[in-house]
Amino acid sequence: MESISVQRRGALARASRDTCKLELHDYYGADKEDLKLFLAADLDAVAASYRQWADKVEEKERGGRHLRRVRLISEPLSDYQRMSVRYSGMAVDAGEDLRWLPRRLASALVVPANDMFVLDGKFAMFNVLDGNGERADIQLTDDPAIVARCLEVFEVAYAVAIPHREYHPA
Repeated sequence: MESISVQRRGALARASRDTCKLELHDYYGADKEDLKLFLAADLDAVAASYRQWADKVEEKERGGRHLRRVRLISEPLSDYQRMSVRYSGMAVDAGEDLRWLPRRLASALVVPANDMFVLDGKFAMFNVLDGNGERADIQLTDDPAIVARCLEVFEVAYAVAIPHREYHPA
């Protein structure tokens, strides 16, 4: 496993045609400003931030690049995930294939310890987070066995997960 920079991660993600991403955490420090705005009920500002992501998704889709994402979540939802469920429809409308996987449906699944991407079936990339939800490392491998295992894990999780438009948290 090789540690890589944020810049290399971005370049690999931009170059990939098909990205599968499995997210495993209920909070991501990268979005702490959005969460502050959400908790302060500045919903227009949160929507504007999510709109930026949706614009990127739409641009990727126009370029023939596709993103499938599964978010493993705890229920009841954390404040962070309540925000995410509320605003992720913009990216779905733009072309992201997003599914929600409540932990109650995932008990029998074997998932990696870290958030994972599979890029074009050639690379597996992992975001290693610290205890506060901040990125501590980015790892990359092109080991065919690891990539195949990660793709298999993603496909199993994807099959169990609930499409965004069908997910209605309690």
